[in-house]
Amino acid sequence: MRLEILKIMRRDSFGVLELCQIFDVQQPSMSHHLKVMSNAGLLESRREGNSIFYKRAQSTLPEEQGLLDRIFELSDAADISASLVVGVQQIQETRKLRSENFFRENADRFHEQQDLIAGFSDYGDAIQSLLARGADRTWMEIGPGVGELLKEASSDFGRSIALDISSEMLESSRTYLEEDVARVDFVLGDTSRALKKGLHADTISCSMVLHHVASPAAMIRDMGELLKPGGQLLICDLDKHDQEWARESCGDLWLGFAPEEIGSWCKDAGLQEGREQYLALRNGFKVQVREFIKGET
Repeated sequence: MRLEILKIMRRDSFGVLELCQIFDVQQPSMSHHLKVMSNAGLLESRREGNSIFYKRAQSTLPEEQGLLDRIFELSDAADISASLVVGVQQIQETRKLRSENFFRENADRFHEQQDLIAGFSDYGDAIQSLLARGADRTWMEIGPGVGELLKEASSDFGRSIALDISSEMLESSRTYLEEDVARVDFVLGDTSRALKKGLHADTISCSMVLHHVASPAAMIRDMGELLKPGGQLLICDLDKHDQEWARESCGDLWLGFAPEEIGSWCKDAGLQEGREQYLALRNGFKVQVREFIKGET
């Protein structure tokens, strides 16, 4: 079981109750396994509000990290049962549905909800200062909100694509763009859907979206595949925080991310770190605006 726990944590973190559901075991048993693995330095935990999530450990010591990498490599090579694959998919689907339902019910109040934490006026200039424009470039904006960035920048690209899992939010973007709507292709779905449709872009921007998605690591991996060689990924999201009310009021699945966490996911996706900006907001939140570049080959 401990080997399988390591295996399913290859790219994602899970709460104790989620792991109980995946492995069909009682909480005391699962908590025991997690404690043993944490004490052995294989797992590390983080608090997400009232819940504790576990993920594979990282070490600042090169020799120790080399040992961890070898252990994880061996765990990844082991077979995983079909029931565990289904269990993980069910957890991801539950997370995804929670996010979709929130935006379906709150599309008409998006600005109000967003401004509780960070509105476009707080980070829009930082995103635009990093955006690599060009009439020969295709730009994909993932989770465009009501369309502020699309309206500001779509005229600077040969093609612009707005991708969102919420039809209500896409409709809000169409309405906001008004006469500029013809410049943008609107696509309903997530990044895996975009891959299936064969979409690719020179620049992808993803603003205040990762903390709403079921698996941020999987989404970053998809965005890496959606990028053309030499392409640019811009991620704007919250730094790690402890303001639990954001879950209910703003539909957040995750209470932000440590910069090194996003950096690690992007590295795994074959992306190199570029420019970055960090913004401190008036309400206690911090925003990280990060650029990542895909290699030419």
